Amino acid sequence: MSKNKKKQEIWDGNVRDAALTILLTVDKSQAYSNLLLHQTIEKYKIEAKDRGLLTELTYGTLQYKLTLDYYLEPFIHGKVDIWVRWLLRMSLYQMHYLTRIPAHAAVNEAVEIAKRRGHKGIASMVNGILRSILREGVRSTDLIEDANERLAVETSHPQWLVNRWVESYGYEQTREMLLENNIAPLQTVRVNTTKATVEQVLTTLEREGVKARRSEFMPECIHLESGQAARTGAFRNGLITIQDESSMLPAKVLNPQPGMKVLDMCAAPGGKTTHLAEVMKNEGSILATDLHVKKLDLIDENVARLGLNIIETAPLDGRKAANLLAKESYDAILVDAPCSGLGVMRRKPDIKYTKREEDLESLQTIQLAILNNAVQLLKQNGRLVYSTCTVDRRENEGTVQAFLKEHPEMNLEPIENLPEQLKAKQQNGMLQVFPQDIGSDGFFVAAFVKKGASN
Repeated sequence: MSKNKKKQEIWDGNVRDAALTILLTVDKSQAYSNLLLHQTIEKYKIEAKDRGLLTELTYGTLQYKLTLDYYLEPFIHGKVDIWVRWLLRMSLYQMHYLTRIPAHAAVNEAVEIAKRRGHKGIASMVNGILRSILREGVRSTDLIEDANERLAVETSHPQWLVNRWVESYGYEQTREMLLENNIAPLQTVRVNTTKATVEQVLTTLEREGVKARRSEFMPECIHLESGQAARTGAFRNGLITIQDESSMLPAKVLNPQPGMKVLDMCAAPGGKTTHLAEVMKNEGSILATDLHVKKLDLIDENVARLGLNIIETAPLDGRKAANLLAKESYDAILVDAPCSGLGVMRRKPDIKYTKREEDLESLQTIQLAILNNAVQLLKQNGRLVYSTCTVDRRENEGTVQAFLKEHPEMNLEPIENLPEQLKAKQQNGMLQVFPQDIGSDGFFVAAFVKKGASN
């Protein structure tokens, strides 16, 4: 009884114990590590010094799970409980990857946790395994003959995904992406240009003691090198929005003009919706719809904080939108479709292990259904942008090709309004951004214009 009680108590001041509880919860209930971490930090008001280590232990152990298992395998004999396996992974992560933590300290901590959560026998086994690794070191990945398999283990990505990407993008491009996926993401924010200039926001942040610099890619993007965006006055006063740099692409590419009537079909939590409003100088109208009613509250909160007044929200399933909204009534439509999310693994390392190949195939049906509705709602000569936060040729380009086949009235058109560094990367109105391209999430954008009448 007392053992279970301890497992539920996330925070008692022990960072490693808390990280282990989060890892177990992620594993057991397929919860997202980024959300759990955020909730834990907020709920227990964890101090900055502990916050950093807690985040590093949780993300790091998840990022390198498959590599850690490869290193541990020769030392584990027989069956071990799932919590013991996660404890061993987390401890080895510290020993192997975190040079500032003395290895013996990581071993001692692991033994103490094993005693508290289990019994002396388990503590003794954990001690034995970790001390053997300290003595003998871990085995080299050079022992793996197959290049793709070796890459999968070295970068801790599932084999099916590595094979799929190597087939689509080649070995080198894939290798760069997998390595980038394991690097912690930069904190990036978008300046609300209806309220302030980038220079004004940089000055405001500097006054608040936050180190920041202007991005060399997106003109309205700022990179934060210290501090937390959400805790700044600039955020509270609606001068900035927390958003990954590559997800600023859809609004730039759609480029709606002030006064236009715009539809954002999968809008929550509103990062791209509010960006559209800022691009439109807060003039015109935007209808932001989403299937999930609760998520619309997040859009409303963002809109209020940013002081934008051209956005209206409505709960609506994009697959049925054409039955409920006026046909051919929108100048521009954004479809940031539900996708596999393979581009955001740096933020959600758990995606690597929870996605299955069959999940990717079923998503295309939903994506096409939303796009089919978008066509009917778009005016003649109207612009449509389709975007996803994934890196998958079949899911992205495959969906575009299937869509064009069904809709001869829609034409792909060259993408304008791109950062200089990405202009050469677009192909026939489609752009696949890899995590290594601008050091941000993997992202895909395609731009269409409606040239004929809807079927």
